[in-house]
Amino acid sequence: MAQPECCQSEKNREPWITGALDTPSGEIPIVSTTLDKKDRMGRLRARVSGFRMRYTVKPGLYAAGRPNADSPILVSTNYKLSFDILRSSIEGLDAYLLVLDTKGINVWCAAGKGTFGTEELVSRIRSTNLERIVRHRRIVLPQLGAPGVRAHVVRKETRFRVSYGPVYARDIPKYLENGFRATDAMRTVRFTLKERFVLTPMEIVPGYKKYLVYCAAVFVLFGLQPEGILFRPALTGGLHFVFLGALGILAGGVLTPLLLPVLPFRSFSLKGLVTGLIVCAVYWALLLRGAGMGIHITAMVFLLFPALSSYFALNFTGSTPFTGMSGVKKEVKAAVPVYIVSASVSLVLFTLYKIETWGIP
Repeated sequence: MAQPECCQSEKNREPWITGALDTPSGEIPIVSTTLDKKDRMGRLRARVSGFRMRYTVKPGLYAAGRPNADSPILVSTNYKLSFDILRSSIEGLDAYLLVLDTKGINVWCAAGKGTFGTEELVSRIRSTNLERIVRHRRIVLPQLGAPGVRAHVVRKETRFRVSYGPVYARDIPKYLENGFRATDAMRTVRFTLKERFVLTPMEIVPGYKKYLVYCAAVFVLFGLQPEGILFRPALTGGLHFVFLGALGILAGGVLTPLLLPVLPFRSFSLKGLVTGLIVCAVYWALLLRGAGMGIHITAMVFLLFPALSSYFALNFTGSTPFTGMSGVKKEVKAAVPVYIVSASVSLVLFTLYKIETWGIP
């Protein structure tokens, strides 16, 4: 049986693996159901950086507690944050954990991308010899993985029946206690304010890495004069655009997710556009109206930064259960050309502004 590599060597064993369980197909790792300091730190890093793309566990079969031939089989992804949520939610239970190779992507996104799918599930059931380990033929998948799996094909190919567990892993103990029956509450997706806020760093942190490059470009462009790059015009003109750039990212990446239920329109790009327009209007009224920047810069402000907000709001759609893969593709197809036009027109407006300030006839 193909085993996770972490079970094969004591020296290389992961700290969350506490031992090994003998099965008719060989040993499988036993995992802790308690998260330690390193697990919590990894969760934090995965929330705020690109580290999440490398935060994985080895696919394969694991054990929680001391499962036997009648214990349930719970399916997860090899994105460690998802795996940690599952194992920490079943403390006190004896169960098998079947981890699919989703390329380090969570259940919801992997189902949409196809990595949490029928072929991978069938392959993993076969490679771990599950039919030799358990007497029953039932396997429990997370509900949000349903779009990627054809249950009838899995049963035909492996004889294992697919049951869809609750939305939230914390409800799994009650779901199992109820005889694999989920209540309406267990089937309900709740995307609360707290849940939306926790996801915002995943979108804005990568944006702010590019923000420094943007700031440098802004100061150079505003400081550009016939006699060279001058400090005063770079600072007086560019500072507002530096602030507006930061506000545009926050409007789309933070304010839009927090205000998601109350913002008009179904489209995330339009929701972000609304938020960006409001932020720009407030900034203009408080700081720009009397700055004498002229019609070109004013038009540029209300064109470029709402589009920036819209772009970050559109990125956030991949972090939500609101839109399926087809919906995301449709929205991207409609929004990206608008962003290109917005950037192009803004460049023209800025050129006209520079020509005006230089006094070129």
